[in-house]
Amino acid sequence: MSAVQQIVVGLLVAVGSFFLAVGTFGLLRLPDVYNRMHATSKATTLGAASLFLAGFVQYGPRGAGLTSLVGIVFLFITAPTGAHMISRSAQKMGIEFFGDAEWPDED
Repeated sequence: MSAVQQIVVGLLVAVGSFFLAVGTFGLLRLPDVYNRMHATSKATTLGAASLFLAGFVQYGPRGAGLTSLVGIVFLFITAPTGAHMISRSAQKMGIEFFGDAEWPDED
């Protein structure tokens, strides 16, 4: 593995770890289910995608590298869908927003 490749993998792992830590911090500290859902779906998606991309750079376009690319595609398809379903379920259960925010009127 070349020095440039090692640096890129190290940077991607660092970026991925940072976003995963931010998502975890948001999950623990934010006040309601809607804010927590946003933190976990956005930040952790970027973090996990960075780690998958580091795997692709490390292993190349075949074998484990291809699995990493498939993981990125799967992650970008399932994370927004899961977050949407969590927020719709919370809305249907009547869970209120933190503060004075309200759902828009549905006419």
